[in-house]
Amino acid sequence: MAVAESRAPLLAVCAGYFMVILDVTIINVAVPVIGRELSASLTGIQWITDGYTLVFAGFLLTGGALGDRLGNRRVFCWGVAVFTVSSAGCALAPDAPFLVAARLVEGLGAALIVPGSLALLQQAYPAPAARARAFGLWGSMAGIAASAGPLLGGLLVSTLGWRWVFLINLPVGAACLLLTLRHVARSPRRADRALDVPAQCAVVAAVALLTAALNEAGRRGWSDPAVLAGLALAVLAAAAFAVRERLARSPVLPPTMLRSRAMGGGAVIGLLFNFGFYGMVFTASLDFQHQRGFSALRTGIALFPAVAMTMFASVLSGRLSRRTGDRPLVVSGMLLAALGLATWAAVGTDPAYALLVVPMMAAGFGTSFALTGSTATVMGAAPPAYSGAASALFNTTRQIGSAAGVALGGSLLASATDYGTGLRTSMAIGAAAYLTAAALAWSCVPARPRSAG
Repeated sequence: MAVAESRAPLLAVCAGYFMVILDVTIINVAVPVIGRELSASLTGIQWITDGYTLVFAGFLLTGGALGDRLGNRRVFCWGVAVFTVSSAGCALAPDAPFLVAARLVEGLGAALIVPGSLALLQQAYPAPAARARAFGLWGSMAGIAASAGPLLGGLLVSTLGWRWVFLINLPVGAACLLLTLRHVARSPRRADRALDVPAQCAVVAAVALLTAALNEAGRRGWSDPAVLAGLALAVLAAAAFAVRERLARSPVLPPTMLRSRAMGGGAVIGLLFNFGFYGMVFTASLDFQHQRGFSALRTGIALFPAVAMTMFASVLSGRLSRRTGDRPLVVSGMLLAALGLATWAAVGTDPAYALLVVPMMAAGFGTSFALTGSTATVMGAAPPAYSGAASALFNTTRQIGSAAGVALGGSLLASATDYGTGLRTSMAIGAAAYLTAAALAWSCVPARPRSAG
């Protein structure tokens, strides 16, 4: 019974996180059908997919600050409730504008869930070894959910209809909420922590504008005036956030935290490996469907080898970290992932699928193998009072990396002289990002194993 009890917080948190990440990718195969049935315009279809991501990425730091101030368990539960109710609204949507509005609310729920998820695991598993295993399983949820989304979405759309893409969240959300309330301890509240509304507005604007510009860059090209304007405004908003943080009495992210080599470096590592992994998944999905003629369901099956590796690698790295420390795992994971994408870039313009299986598995394994250590590095560098903010920072940089990887992959495929050249260039750039992450990990990730106590 004690063992089951000890796993209940992990199950609760991972269920919420899985639900959030699944909704990023499961919608992709359903959008064409939704567009036809709801008579949505092209702009409406884009907002069905991008609106969720923009709100999710933009409000992550706000969710982390709310968790630190009001208690991470409370905010996590609010997020699960908002996400579940808005999923029901998505499933019942009578038209495209209603669905877009419900997706925006869903993104807000996701932004409240994710920062609290890591903070709650850190609270529930204070022993470093148990915490490393928990972080490993948490990390595996992202890769599994992101890559399984097209497969599950294809199954649901082809059998039960597109509304079940959202209805599936209802039982998961209800179970997550029940497990959290019953098995996760209350989190401390720090009412003295100000939310610093001007800083929150600045960071929401910066992240949302950057994510929107990156999304549009994949469709319009990097020289499009709207893309350039979005990037410029994002830089201005980020500068305003930095100035405000220096002046604020109770900053959202204290400058001393951002200057920490472990925290800042760990956040950049997260950006780089999400850039490589999600860029690979996106470009591979396009290649399988548009060039090889795979159906959505067959594409999900084709990507499954990379998914299987994420679960295995995260669990293994969580077990090894107490003996080896995090640095060897992060560095070796990034090098293996770089080798995988470099191999894909080197095998030719139209390789047989059998030649791509091992490179995909290497990228999936290496990314998840490094995720546990980089997560522990960022969370270990944060004071307990800022655990929600640290989690939010790490996940915000990862979301930006994902958006950048997808945007660059899309623009390379669109602008290259031929599809194969664009795909190989995308994989080569992803490999370079992994190599950069490996070099950064060597100097930023602690070398010593965490003690068993």
